[in-house]
Amino acid sequence: MKRMMQSLDPTTKLDRRSVLAGLGASLIAPRVASAQPTADEIARRLTQAESAGRISGLHALLVTRGGRLVFEHYGKGDDEAEGRGPLANVVFGPDVPHDLRSVSKSVIGLAYGIALAAGKVPPPEAKLYDQFPQYADLAREAGRDRITIHHVLSMTLGLEWDELTVPYGDDPRNSEIAMEASPDRFRFILERPIVAEPGTKWTYCGGATAILGRLISNGTGEDLLAYCRRVLFDPLGFGPVDWAKGVGDGQYRAASGLRLLPRDLLKIGELVRAGGAWGGRQIVPRDWLTRVLAPAVVMENGGRYGYQWYLGASFAAVLPHPERWAAGIGWGGQRLYVFPALDLVVAQYCGNYDKPTAEQRRINDAIIDEVVLSGILAAHP
Repeated sequence: MKRMMQSLDPTTKLDRRSVLAGLGASLIAPRVASAQPTADEIARRLTQAESAGRISGLHALLVTRGGRLVFEHYGKGDDEAEGRGPLANVVFGPDVPHDLRSVSKSVIGLAYGIALAAGKVPPPEAKLYDQFPQYADLAREAGRDRITIHHVLSMTLGLEWDELTVPYGDDPRNSEIAMEASPDRFRFILERPIVAEPGTKWTYCGGATAILGRLISNGTGEDLLAYCRRVLFDPLGFGPVDWAKGVGDGQYRAASGLRLLPRDLLKIGELVRAGGAWGGRQIVPRDWLTRVLAPAVVMENGGRYGYQWYLGASFAAVLPHPERWAAGIGWGGQRLYVFPALDLVVAQYCGNYDKPTAEQRRINDAIIDEVVLSGILAAHP
């Protein structure tokens, strides 16, 4: 285990106005913790939870408070790389990259706003099928003219899509698997039958993020990775970055293929915590971040979803009241949490790809509630 304290970006100060406006959270005064008591308490609780079997498959856990890295832990075990298969007996550390899986979607949500501010991509109000004139036959079908980019960003297109009830793997009944196998992933997405009025129902849809990635690439004239590196990754001082491509068509897997060093994922959370600013520069426009973190739809489980980011709250027993968060969530236990009122960012990597959704959720809740939040509040009540 490795624990340390350092500033990720000493020039960045917290600007909560945009973040809190989007989350609808009430501001409380943060208490920036000294590192060592916090690190020791989190480490103690992590050891307890792992020994009791409540946490397994943890590859990396990093925590910042007030922009200071107060806890950093790495494990070891088997892993997977999207599109490249299993990785056995990996010893994780600061220089070992890891898949984000669907946390990639949240990165795309930020990159889209940067491109929008530069006039390179259509605004949320624009009609979706107008952006794909090569599929004019689909655009003529009744009802498709009501679908906008807002519906793509918020995953409320109203199109038939199922990634949640059919396991990932080789089963073509899973819409993302079928999309990856299609010779034209964009026609596959856009020709899905309309099953609901756009904007009325949230449906988890990697195809929506694929469309956003395509619009970024088309509008900027750069491939997706090159553009994101130039406007987002390089300004934040990222190390090596990889983004998996589809085997059939060579398109970037915008929804799930990003692979980052752990501290670089943490920087994405810090960027959001700081209202889109980094190193004295406004990387993501504040008004876009406000829109990204504004609830666009209520999901069936009662949670809320913005533009490629989940919005919710922790109800951990240790908290005096529920604490609101914004998060990127990826299969296997990949997580990025921003708790604005606590001045807190948590990044985690796990290898729980084969565990069912309920088990992944239980492990994640133990990491956040029993270890991180409880450890911080116990060290600094």
